[in-house]
Amino acid sequence: MHPHPKTWTHDITTILTQSPGEPQLRALANWLHSFAPTDYVVLFLYEGSHLPLPLFHTMPAELRAIFIDDYRAGPYLLDPFCLGCLFENADGLYGMRELAPDSFHNGHYFDAYYHRLRLSDELGFFTTPAPGCRAVLSLMRGEGGAPFDEEALRLLRDALSVVQEVVRMAWETRSQPPADAVLPTSHVRAVFSSFGEELLTRREHKVAQLLLQGYSSEQIAAQLRITRGTVKVHRRNLYEKLEINSQAEFFGLFVRELMTEPTFSRRRHSRR
Repeated sequence: MHPHPKTWTHDITTILTQSPGEPQLRALANWLHSFAPTDYVVLFLYEGSHLPLPLFHTMPAELRAIFIDDYRAGPYLLDPFCLGCLFENADGLYGMRELAPDSFHNGHYFDAYYHRLRLSDELGFFTTPAPGCRAVLSLMRGEGGAPFDEEALRLLRDALSVVQEVVRMAWETRSQPPADAVLPTSHVRAVFSSFGEELLTRREHKVAQLLLQGYSSEQIAAQLRITRGTVKVHRRNLYEKLEINSQAEFFGLFVRELMTEPTFSRRRHSRR
């Protein structure tokens, strides 16, 4: 059942009368928790060429290193929420189950990082506080908790405009813009689009792009309208050409390519 309109309006007014930034974000987190209980909340800004900036979080001190510091050390590059910002998903509420393919729990991001968070569910509000800046306010439930139900999802979607305004004001009032520039957005997109293209056939290259997005062989077969056996052949061929033996090595090669100058241009192969 939706909260009474007077209560809803009063709560929103209370949030918006708080000082922008941490006080307002904490009031927002408490309000969202009142109808969609969560264990952890974190707000990341993805702005230009900078590392994800944790503008707010409710993590206990012992979890900050895993949820924030370790994430910023590299795993964010394969995070479906980060990729959703990079590829311009519209503002709105998204779930990890919605953004990540069915094979997410078998993918490199899950194996290398996400399983350590021990979450049962995660939702994220995508907002655009300013041109060139995207933000994700993540709501997380810990291991053993129930997934967010349809009623909670409906109420959270209704709260989007409030979240957008609070995040926008927090962005405006932060003390200094981030100084840790690393990867221009254009560079990430360029590497994703061109990764391995000089070694691979067009079809192998397309399979490689779908693998980077976490799709399983069955899903790739459906998208490309080919058999699963043909997908396996393409995977075997691209692994051979990239001189790797596993999906973990494949993702590792992609991350190294992001962090260094392109290397494939030194090994020319004709594309069929």
